[in-house]
Amino acid sequence: MARRITWTKEAKRVYKEILKFYIERNGSKTYSIKLDKEITELISLLKQYPNIGKKTDYDDLQAIVKGDYKIYYKATGKEINIRLVWDCRQNSEDFKLEQ
Repeated sequence: MARRITWTKEAKRVYKEILKFYIERNGSKTYSIKLDKEITELISLLKQYPNIGKKTDYDDLQAIVKGDYKIYYKATGKEINIRLVWDCRQNSEDFKLEQ
């Protein structure tokens, strides 16, 4: 059963910041477009295979890894809710997961 993908406001904000960072850093959208495509494809897999992620220390949340990024999500019967896309190279003190 295919599930609907939803994002928290915080997850959208952080993800947009990651893409924006690489546009500014590289002076080009090329890497951000590539990264967005890869992350989108991985999240799309969750529709069919919601349990491919590993359990986390957070209640009912799972995470999948793509390179340097972790995608934290909660799977329910009808929905996959993206809670955070985290660049693991960032300062861990800035890590805030919306519950």
